[in-house]
Amino acid sequence: MCFCLCRRIGKTFIIYFFKYDLGGAGWKATYTLFSTVGGAAQILGMMVLYPLLRKKFSSTQVFHLSLVLALCGYGTLLVFCLTGLSHSLALLCIPGVVVFACNGMLTVLTTLFLSNSVDYGQLKTGRREESVIFSMQTFVVKAASGVAVFLTGIGLDLIGLVGNTEETGPVAVQSAGTLLGLRLMMTVLPMLVLAGALVLFRRKFVLTDARAAEISAQLDARMEKLQKIAAQATEGKDRALSS
Repeated sequence: MCFCLCRRIGKTFIIYFFKYDLGGAGWKATYTLFSTVGGAAQILGMMVLYPLLRKKFSSTQVFHLSLVLALCGYGTLLVFCLTGLSHSLALLCIPGVVVFACNGMLTVLTTLFLSNSVDYGQLKTGRREESVIFSMQTFVVKAASGVAVFLTGIGLDLIGLVGNTEETGPVAVQSAGTLLGLRLMMTVLPMLVLAGALVLFRRKFVLTDARAAEISAQLDARMEKLQKIAAQATEGKDRALSS
């Protein structure tokens, strides 16, 4: 939930940043280019970086690393915003690529952890509720989107931003305080959410790779036992019918 919320908050605020802070008549083209680079980095994180890191580190270690790197990416973006370097698209893409690549790895890992949760639930309850557990992922994404829009609306009211994200029409001039507030909302708020996710993960997450392998072995042993019982029952029934 925290990861999805962080991603949605950043994605919602950044379009206002491009229009009113980075600004210019071609702000939409600049935003599209940034999003394209970020999307490519996210795919790179999912398809290349995650498999490479997974060869040397456990899934929980990769998750920790992704959260920390995403925090560093947002921190670098904050420094760029406060020092005026954020008006360079090339420099802006550096932390952007880091954050998007980490988002790609985190997306893979959250799906992996959900599949481990299915095995854990089967071990505890005896029922395999794949559809219920994986449907929660869609619910969490929708809930995070709603919360992000709500927080964005409150944030924009607090900083006094005037305007919208429409492509046409003049770009309203914002005060220095409004632009500073927009930069802080775009960076500090996601950082706080990621920090909360990191703390919760370290304290509450128990389905490590070793634990997941143990659960899988227990389920295999239980299934093998049930298959033997079923085979014995079938054999006994066949003997009774033949006699």
